Amino acid sequence: MNPALGVRIPQGQGRARRIVMGVSDRVGDALGRAVDQRMLREVMAHEVRPQHMAIIMDGNRRFAFKNRLTSGVGHRIGKAKLEEVLDWVLELNIPWFTVYALSTENLNRPQQELDALFDLYIEGLNDIAEDPRIHANHVRVQIIGRRDLLPARVIEAIDHAEGRTAGYDRFVFSVCLAYGSREEILDAIRAIAEDHAKGELALEAIDEAAVSDRLYTADMPDPDLVIRTSGEERISNFLLWQMAYAELYFTDVYWPSFSKRELLKAIKAFQQRKRRYGA
Repeated sequence: MNPALGVRIPQGQGRARRIVMGVSDRVGDALGRAVDQRMLREVMAHEVRPQHMAIIMDGNRRFAFKNRLTSGVGHRIGKAKLEEVLDWVLELNIPWFTVYALSTENLNRPQQELDALFDLYIEGLNDIAEDPRIHANHVRVQIIGRRDLLPARVIEAIDHAEGRTAGYDRFVFSVCLAYGSREEILDAIRAIAEDHAKGELALEAIDEAAVSDRLYTADMPDPDLVIRTSGEERISNFLLWQMAYAELYFTDVYWPSFSKRELLKAIKAFQQRKRRYGA
């Protein structure tokens, strides 16, 4: 019986329909994989590829609400997605990969949600410290942000992950935790003022490089491509100084649903743009 139509479907016909639907699904999956492989070949063959890609991972809670899940489950699915995306980044040979995981503004969320997030960060950092992919690919892990705003147990996990990967330099995976770009810029201004007051930095020597050298990202190149998920088209206090000439790509997909195809679409869009750097 098809309850929606109130029609009884003969048993044989129902079985045949399920077989046909199963075959259709498998054909659709095969076609989807073929499209992904073609896009991957095109991206890899292009002479231009981002050297530093950053992602604002947004939409975990809305994904959970849409699918009638708790926010905690949404964040856990988002964590699994990040592990998957890291695989794609390594495959694409993008040497610098930065994600926005927790802003300073996010610290105003309910304590119960924050505690669940902190537990996820600890789990993720401890996992990545021992992950064979990380060590096989020589990925250095670093955390950017206001560590003083994080619980001691999170800082301990950060130190462990950074210590285990400190000697690597083929890839750099940066996670922004308790990060806010305005705060970062203010810290740089304070450092410049202090150095000038001590006579170590002449007024004439204060330039873009002097600011960049005092940011949390001083040892990193500026991002080429910044992706934001979930349909929001703003940068939310993320790498404001560093993304001055970055290409921006916004997608309606919630972070837990972010696919390899969506990533390849973003990179293809980047490759098709002509970067002028203000000229």
